[in-house]
Amino acid sequence: MKKLPIGISTFSEIIEQKYLYIDKTEMAYDLIDNYKYSFLSRPRRFGKSLFIDTLQEIFEGNKKLFEGLHIHDKWDWEDKYPVIKISWGGVRSTDELKRTIFEVLRYNQEKLNIECSDIVDYAICFKQIIEKTYEKYQKPVIILIDEYDKPILDNLDQMEVAQECREILKRFYTQIKESDRYIKFAFLTGVSKFTRASIFSGLNNLRDISMLPQYGNICGYTHQDIETTFKPYLEGVDLEELRVWYDGYNFLKDRVYNPFDILLFIDSGHVYKNYWFNTGTPSFLLKLFKQRNYNLAKFENLKVEESILDSFDIEKISLETVMFQSGYLTIKEVVQRRRKIEYILDYPNLETKMSFNSYLLDYFIEQHTKKSDVQNGLIDKLEEGDLDSLEITLKSLFASIAYHNFTKNDIEKYEGFYASVIYAYFAGAGFDKIVAEAVTNDGRIDLSVFIDDKVYIFEFKVNQSGALEQIKDKNYHQQYEAFYNEIYIVGVEFDSEKRNVVTYEWERVKGWS
Repeated sequence: MKKLPIGISTFSEIIEQKYLYIDKTEMAYDLIDNYKYSFLSRPRRFGKSLFIDTLQEIFEGNKKLFEGLHIHDKWDWEDKYPVIKISWGGVRSTDELKRTIFEVLRYNQEKLNIECSDIVDYAICFKQIIEKTYEKYQKPVIILIDEYDKPILDNLDQMEVAQECREILKRFYTQIKESDRYIKFAFLTGVSKFTRASIFSGLNNLRDISMLPQYGNICGYTHQDIETTFKPYLEGVDLEELRVWYDGYNFLKDRVYNPFDILLFIDSGHVYKNYWFNTGTPSFLLKLFKQRNYNLAKFENLKVEESILDSFDIEKISLETVMFQSGYLTIKEVVQRRRKIEYILDYPNLETKMSFNSYLLDYFIEQHTKKSDVQNGLIDKLEEGDLDSLEITLKSLFASIAYHNFTKNDIEKYEGFYASVIYAYFAGAGFDKIVAEAVTNDGRIDLSVFIDDKVYIFEFKVNQSGALEQIKDKNYHQQYEAFYNEIYIVGVEFDSEKRNVVTYEWERVKGWS
């Protein structure tokens, strides 16, 4: 069997050293054939850098690397083009970004054997490199930019620096439009999709292919890949369990797996772990959550307008947009209503859902060992229907909340906060079916948790009474009676001054005595 390309994004190394490669050259050929300027947004660790490198090898005419691949007998390998390739490292200041820009430009000058005369102005130097490359090789230039947004995203925790980085990059990228006559093809990748006005004002003809169905599989592995190419590597693995853990990203074609998850899963001896999530923590998402009153439970089956997914500006950041573009939410369903398109978003898979919620809980709770101990026993309690013990657990949980982390708002008065903590608690423990605000004929259920043949219905209230009575009065449990052997209803009431549970009542409305 071929070696696994773990951490390798150099196309020539993968082919020459006989690593496993999933052929993406059909989509590469189609992209080159149809667009002069294009852009792709995908979450981190999804194979964007490898695709960029593949494009470079195509344009530089390295035919031998593509033997046996789709593009091999379709591309004119004698027609070679000079390539300017740009990739940003991590920067934490504008001075560092400018130094990085000049380093990248210096690399391209050496590679192309040209020289820009302006060594002070980065934008003019970039423009000169494009023009001089065209003049030297008498061929239109290829421009490939990997992670165009990294200097901005790396500084969202220091907004002023992020804004300054955006303006620097905006001026830099504008030179592409200014040099149109010298360019054959330009392709940019990134995690985010900033508004055209904020960073791509000069590139108004840039085609965003991120959600075009024909490019939905441009990065990632499909389930067909898993069942065919990866089959020898997955002997004895329950492919449905693998799908639950790692499949689920939807870019309007097939659902795809993050490549990093699959490669690490195989390399680790088929152990289910949070491989992708652990490569980068969503600290900025946490900051957004703490600043605003979001109900985390609503991020399952979240209905949003098409515009929410299109782009964001750093002055007006939407948590839903960031979570989608960074890979913590994906499209579950597309809803077409007359001329309007809406999307239902959800966590892509069990890894993302478990990890993200467990990570949030670590910030809510100061005693991490207590969180771990309690979560480990949670499934046992609900399997046994031991709701008396759950009351003790919830009180202990809220007693350990680090409320000083939320000093900028009155979060303890917000029902969504308590629902978020309990939701994160269940989701982080590994429950794969938790439904928030399920619609009934007479209202919405705050939270439903399912395990085996049991369902637990929760109603939360802050500074109010009657949580359990509301469930009974509105017959929330009726919609589950035909499908579950045991149904439990739980009313939980919180006091915002005590910041904890003050009333906890439960009943079993269906099941053995």
